[in-house]
Amino acid sequence: QVQIVESGGGLVQPGGSLKLSCTASGPIFNIFNLYLAGWYRQAPGKQRELVASITGGGGATNYADSVKGSFTISRDNAKKTVYLQMNGLKPADTAVYYCNIKGGLQNFDFWGQGTQVTVSS
Repeated sequence: QVQIVESGGGLVQPGGSLKLSCTASGPIFNIFNLYLAGWYRQAPGKQRELVASITGGGGATNYADSVKGSFTISRDNAKKTVYLQMNGLKPADTAVYYCNIKGGLQNFDFWGQGTQVTVSS
């Protein structure tokens, strides 16, 4: 039983905010801080790109240059949840956002189903 589920996407006007959530379920995630987490996005006709990542304990983060200062990644290991707070959204941020959870002893690599974020007037 392994499941990665994203939520929180939707339609928002430029300059608005959204908060995405990614929840991991299954006994292999019992020690959730063994896993790195990241948010990726893919716009139509473009390659999937890394937006933000966070280490297992939440002590270090990394962001794409395009979202620095606007997006914040965080995690709550007790809830087995990873978040992406998106502020100051722009039309260029429109994409399907995917949650990636990887690591553990056997080098697992899991992806969620994606959640659509559309920034438009």
